[in-house]
Amino acid sequence: MSTAIAERPVSALPESPESTVESRSGGAVLLRSERSAVRPPRARQLPGPALLLGATVLALWWAVTRAGLILPVFLPGPFDVARRLWLGVSRGGLLGYAQVTLTEAVLGCLAAAALSLPLAWGLFHWRPFARAVLPYIAASQAVPAIAVAPLLVVWIGYGTVPTVVLCVLMVFFPITVSVLLGLRSLDTDIIDAARLDGAHGPSMVAYMELPLALPAILSGLRTGFTLSVTGAVIGEMTMGGKGLGMVLASQRQSVDTAGLFSTIAVLCIMATSIHWCLQELERRSRVVDSLRGRRAT
Repeated sequence: MSTAIAERPVSALPESPESTVESRSGGAVLLRSERSAVRPPRARQLPGPALLLGATVLALWWAVTRAGLILPVFLPGPFDVARRLWLGVSRGGLLGYAQVTLTEAVLGCLAAAALSLPLAWGLFHWRPFARAVLPYIAASQAVPAIAVAPLLVVWIGYGTVPTVVLCVLMVFFPITVSVLLGLRSLDTDIIDAARLDGAHGPSMVAYMELPLALPAILSGLRTGFTLSVTGAVIGEMTMGGKGLGMVLASQRQSVDTAGLFSTIAVLCIMATSIHWCLQELERRSRVVDSLRGRRAT
């Protein structure tokens, strides 16, 4: 007697929300969530609220200065600042000074990241080392950057190098802590699965720990670059330089309030642009996107 075998329709099969682990060459493991695979693409965040808030602040600023409630020497009007910014860009070489500050900030942030990544990895894997080093790293943040600048002048001298070193000192701690927290939040089940697949040592770092900690690394870099710009400006104002910090010091001495506002606007645009680029890099990362989809399930 033949036995009839009833096949269940494919549509009746229950969907499993669990993530699948696919082996890759060299012990790499790629995480994909079935639910995130059918999830619609994440909508871009519209800048509407930010633009509305900015327009409101500009309108209030214009109204206050137009009514004469505050003297222009203390608060110039937005159109005066815009005019001063245009003159600085077109005739005053403001973009050249901005390039110097940007270079110092980027070098300081990259140097701090090059030191922070291996240090965070060592703090994550060796608990005695972490207990010995972390208190001193935290205590170093109690010293303001303006107090370290004179020491750097004595040790190194004036110019670009001490400014970059000051940026490194300001950025080092936030990146280290961010990467360390990212490593500590790794899923132990995923790490164990990678070990069973043959990942260990350098392959574990390259194919598992580093990609999975990428959101924390990018977050630390975003915060670090903003602080690095601040460090570059402080260094140029206190230790000499040819960037926007020198421009701010000159405008302060001449009581050029509109010029001060225009230079500050350039600094804000610079920091916001790099912050946006890193945020877009994080958003477009396949690893970050898969982790977000996995957390959403």
